[in-house]
Amino acid sequence: MTLVFIAVAIGIIWLIIQLWPVSSLTYVNSEEWDPSHKRWSDVRMLDVRDSSEFWESHVPGSINISIGRLSAVWMKELSPDEEVMIFSRNWLSRQKAARILARRGFKRLYAVKSCYFARNEKEDSCERKCCY
Repeated sequence: MTLVFIAVAIGIIWLIIQLWPVSSLTYVNSEEWDPSHKRWSDVRMLDVRDSSEFWESHVPGSINISIGRLSAVWMKELSPDEEVMIFSRNWLSRQKAARILARRGFKRLYAVKSCYFARNEKEDSCERKCCY
């Protein structure tokens, strides 16, 4: 019975940590974010989806480091001095990526609320995909 209580307590603590907001992460409304706008020209775009999803569609100029590899290889592509826009499939992945980067000194992290923009290679266009 004690082990069950400990397991439940650990699960609750883990859930609270996952849901706790990351102070260095700022959410941007999808209507405000336009990848071609000058405000975002110097921001590094990080896509933390799997590589197969990334190659299927992605924002032009973004880099792909899957969430599972982010803590090990972030320093090859990113610097804590940079502003980083995080793209992912869901809210939990964005939070996890932001938490990983914040622990490594990143202070200016952004994510588009509920949506990301994807490059459609067949039509040579950029389309909005929402994940609620």
